[in-house]
Amino acid sequence: MIRVVVVDDEPMVCAHLRTILGSAEDIEVVAQAQDGAEAVEAVVRHRPHVVLMDLRMPGVDGLTATERITRLPGPPAVVALTTFDADTYVVRALRAGAAGFLVKSTPPEDLINLVRVAADGHTVLSPDAARRLVATSADGDERARRARELVSALTGREREVLAGLGEGRSNADIAHRLHLSEATVKSYVSRMLTKLGCTNRTQAGLLAHEAGLAAS
Repeated sequence: MIRVVVVDDEPMVCAHLRTILGSAEDIEVVAQAQDGAEAVEAVVRHRPHVVLMDLRMPGVDGLTATERITRLPGPPAVVALTTFDADTYVVRALRAGAAGFLVKSTPPEDLINLVRVAADGHTVLSPDAARRLVATSADGDERARRARELVSALTGREREVLAGLGEGRSNADIAHRLHLSEATVKSYVSRMLTKLGCTNRTQAGLLAHEAGLAAS
């Protein structure tokens, strides 16, 4: 079973998400929280695989909670919830370690499938969305400069793998494209995350866009 914690300050949103996710045989909503502090407590108590995190909440907001949760040992995948996909809070959440984001109007079937994707350790972020988020970032020029500086320390092959992450490709897709084994790509990804100071594939993919590596 995929264990999920739902975090939103609107009880109706929590109830809606519970109903949708509860209809899937392989997903269980183990807790809900109405602010960031409750969210961190729920994660420590219930050890979920996925957290659906509203970003704009009174008190401890979702961004702060995401930062705290992703620093925990063996953290769950945190997926940001937002009302529109150009929200600059989403960029900050991704840089804090979120695995991706979902718009609250996501159709029920898509929501269920994307929770499964997040639980499997994959990115919940389309390349189109990544490009829009990078474009709306207020500190875009400085981020781009810093990203290019970080990427310059990578080997040519590592840059190719990083570009694949920015394009939303799986390890299998990247392996096929570069004529490598999937295990080799996995090793490249692990090494790159350390070199770049990224906590997950989503952060690395966002960095690829900021450095101009991902295809338009």
